[in-house]
Amino acid sequence: MKLDVVLAGDHVRLPGPVPGAASGGERIVPAAAVRDADPEADPPEIRTVLGETLFVPAGRRAAPESFCTANGIPRRSRPDVWGDLLEPFLDTEFPPGRRAATRARLRRVGLGDEEVAAIRARVAPLMRAYNAVHQDWHHLGLADLMDAATAAWIPGHRPVGSIDADAFRTWAMEIADLGFPGPGH
Repeated sequence: MKLDVVLAGDHVRLPGPVPGAASGGERIVPAAAVRDADPEADPPEIRTVLGETLFVPAGRRAAPESFCTANGIPRRSRPDVWGDLLEPFLDTEFPPGRRAATRARLRRVGLGDEEVAAIRARVAPLMRAYNAVHQDWHHLGLADLMDAATAAWIPGHRPVGSIDADAFRTWAMEIADLGFPGPGH
């Protein structure tokens, strides 16, 4: 689900097969359909008015900045909700103070302890399998979740295998936007 986007003039081009599309090929997203972007995110993000997050490879970090300037697209950073939600799946043990700070950030975006536990339980098999290979100890976020959701090497018991991948993607993107008012708010 992580897409290698190409920022081209007044549009974003999504090469190759598009998740959820009836046919392969590329998808074009006009600049007018881009809500905002965060060139400083890791990886840089372009977010559409429909709430979809598109990821720009980190090696092309300057591209979103130029694209935003040329098309009058606002630059906005949002809380890293998935970074906080996926923290337990890192190959790192965090001290109680760090865990408390994570819990506080999740509460600020409207996620209580029970909801956090339910979300983590839903993605746990997927993220454990993903990070067993990657052994990331620093950060897992939305881009990693989207990669894991479509990784062919993840065992068949993964949660996305039993539900609609588009519904999973929409659910994950909605969670990523929690606590983020978007433009005009």
